[in-house]
Amino acid sequence: MSTPAIPFPAAHPALVLFDAVTDGLSRQLAEGALCGLDPELHTGPDTFTAEPADEQAAREQVAREVCAECPVRHLCRDRAVRLRPEHGVWAGLTASEVNGLADLLATFGLIEQRTEVA
Repeated sequence: MSTPAIPFPAAHPALVLFDAVTDGLSRQLAEGALCGLDPELHTGPDTFTAEPADEQAAREQVAREVCAECPVRHLCRDRAVRLRPEHGVWAGLTASEVNGLADLLATFGLIEQRTEVA
């Protein structure tokens, strides 16, 4: 007799970002990712909570400062360029900045052209 599946709520954007950053990293490197200390700092409030522009700018600035000290920042940046995120702060860059960097790298043939957005 099988047990019924337990419905789980959708993952918080902060957890999705942290999983994307640390997926495939050794445990030591994953534990070193500073975004894991306060993931919401890098993603903002959940989808249903509005964030005023000034609060978003302040949050993103603090996230950039955290990223500047992160020992896995270069791995995060490389992963972000491949994933092309729609939101969040990755390796000190906003999603828009990451996508701009990815487009520039693709222009010079250093990465594949955009196919889909993560």
